[in-house]
Order: sequence, then structure tokens, then C-alpha cells
Amino acid sequence: MAEDPNHWDVETRLVRGGMARTPYGEMSEPLFLNQSFAYESAAAADRRFSGEEPGFIYQRFGNPTTQVFEDRLALLEGAEACRATASGMAAVHAALLGLLRAGDHLVAGRALFGSCKWIVSELLPRYGIETTYVDAVDPAAWREAVRPNTKVFLVESPANPLLEITPIGAVAEIAKAAGAKLVVDNVFATPIYQKPLALGADVVVYSATKHIDGQGRVLGGAMLGSAELMNETYKDFLRHTGPALSPFNSWVLLKGLETLELRVTRQTENAGKIADLIAEHSKVKRTIYCGRPDHPQAAIIANQMTGGGNVIAFDLGSREAAWRFLDALEIVDISNNLGDAKSMATHPSTTTHRSMTEEDREAIGLTQGWVRISVGLEGPRDLARDVSRALDKA
Repeated sequence: MAEDPNHWDVETRLVRGGMARTPYGEMSEPLFLNQSFAYESAAAADRRFSGEEPGFIYQRFGNPTTQVFEDRLALLEGAEACRATASGMAAVHAALLGLLRAGDHLVAGRALFGSCKWIVSELLPRYGIETTYVDAVDPAAWREAVRPNTKVFLVESPANPLLEITPIGAVAEIAKAAGAKLVVDNVFATPIYQKPLALGADVVVYSATKHIDGQGRVLGGAMLGSAELMNETYKDFLRHTGPALSPFNSWVLLKGLETLELRVTRQTENAGKIADLIAEHSKVKRTIYCGRPDHPQAAIIANQMTGGGNVIAFDLGSREAAWRFLDALEIVDISNNLGDAKSMATHPSTTTHRSMTEEDREAIGLTQGWVRISVGLEGPRDLARDVSRALDKA
């Protein structure tokens, strides 16, 4: 191909990146629903397993459909390599356990998704890995937390659920000086609005379940970084622990990538309008949205993000008020997911962050009055009417 895909616009990368047509010349990517692959001879199998000859061996090791998804997402992200996983949490788990050993030390932002917090607080200590939590917004806190055995920094930015923003570039410099790898969960920003690798991160992880699918169909995850890191650090870990993404889910996620930029752009437009409406309502004590100038880290956002995304957090003062709001919604669904074409709202303290202790939730400012809303693709007037009516009843 004379065209260099790295020079394509984002929209072209999302539609055509990684295409690998069979001799039939199909327009939609082929779906290879198979577990294993045949070899022309015993010698050919030997060459394939030794790595001397390229090709597929077993679905857990790789699949043609999944390869197209990985190549397309890597092209979008600006990464040398991508490894797909069965879910976003499988990606987070692999990203950490692939880099850490017994006796190592992790530094993590205090504001983490509930399942991520469980891995860091409950699983890692079983293997002799210690963690220090820090105020992710403050570079000095990261610097002060470094120990001689610090191997990984973990960042979630924007963080779930209160949209805290970490200055990724500054933290990347601290990690590099300490000889540690920086892992960034970029799911809220999406690869459309933030590029952590360009800011200095070593590994970017996604729950492809969210915006990449974006239509509530399948689970999926991804890890992206340099080819050296993906091959030397993660290749064997992923092969032998088995968090493989199914070919069918890979195909569905490929279809999701084709419309990702269109959906995220429209969702962000809707979210900006709804965020202003929420912020102006008398029942709301506080509103946080990455696209508003009153966001606590607005200056950092201006430096590293190109859009506000589709998630809004707001405080109604009490669990009772938050539940009244949720129960009054007629268009927006009550659901713990996000990034979907359908708008959905949740009460994080009793859903996504329920596994955290009350003390840990208070440490990140997550009191019982907070609601998180993921704005979808419905008509903005319909969403405004639904949210306004529910706020009145809060």
C-alpha cells in the first residue's frame, strides 16, 4: 500500500486501520470463529511454535479477527502494539501483574474504580506487593511516595467517579526518574480525547466494553504500549494465564471502532448541555464535568485533553436525594455501565464503588449524595427534560 496509515485522519484509521482481507475481498472484516489452526507438516508446526515462522497457533495466543482489532486500536492510539483481553479488568490485572514481582512497590492514585482498588488492596498483597496511595493531582505526592523498590505507577485519569485529573506528563517524568513504569487507565477520556503514550505513559489500558463497543453488547479490554514491552513483558503472561478476547467480541468491537469518533463527539456535545443544566439547578450542591471551566483541574485538562467526554458527576447532598433523582428518571436508565449509546446514571457509593470502605470513599470525596451520569445519543431536549424533571423530584 502506497498510503501510510500513520498519516491518516482519525476517522480513516477507525474505519480502515488494520484491514486484512481474505482472497474473497469482503468489505466487512471476516469473523474467524475457530480455536486452533492446522499446519502443512510437523516441521511447519515446529517452526510456528518456535517463532521462526509467523502465523496463528491457538485462539488463546492470537486470532486473525482479534489481530485486526489490536492493529486498528494501536493505530488510533499511536502505539506500536496492542494486546486485547476479555475485559477491561483483565487488562488492568495483566498490566500490573506482568510488571510486578514479590517485594515490589506500587504507587497508585487514591481515586480508583472499585475493582481496580480491590486488585491493588486485596490481591497484590497476597503476592508480597505493597502499595502507597497518593493524591493523584499532586506531582509532589508521587515523588515523595517513591521507594527503591517502586516498579509501577497506576493512574486513572479522568478518575471514576468524580473525574479527578492527573497531570500525566509530570507523573511520567517522576516514574521515569524512579525507573518505574506508568500505567494509565484512559477509559473515560477515550483515545479520541487523550493520548497518554504521547504524554509519557508506558502502558495504556481500556475497558473496550465502554465507548469502544458503546452499544451495550460485549465485554472487552486492551493494553497498548511499545512492541518491546508488549512482547517481552506481556506476551507469555497473556498466553499462559488466558484472558483472551473471543473472536466474536473482537469483531463486534471492530464495528464499534468504526463509529467511535462520531458517537463520542455527539455524546460530548450532549454532556456539555446536560452538565450546564445540572450545575444551574438549585438542588445540586456541586457539579464536576471535564468540559466545564469550573472543573478543579481545568488547567490540566486544557493541557492534555481535547474534549470533556460524556461523564458527569454531581452531588445532591444525601443518598435519599440521589435515589429520588434516579427513581424519577424516565428516559435515562439506572445502570452501572458507561460510554453506551443510551444514557445511564448510577449511585457510585452503592454500586461501582460499593466494595470500598466508607473511609476510602470519603478519602476521595465520594459521599452518599453523588450521582454519576453517562450521557448517550438521545435527543438533547429529551435528556434535558428528563434530567430536569428528576432533579425537581430530588
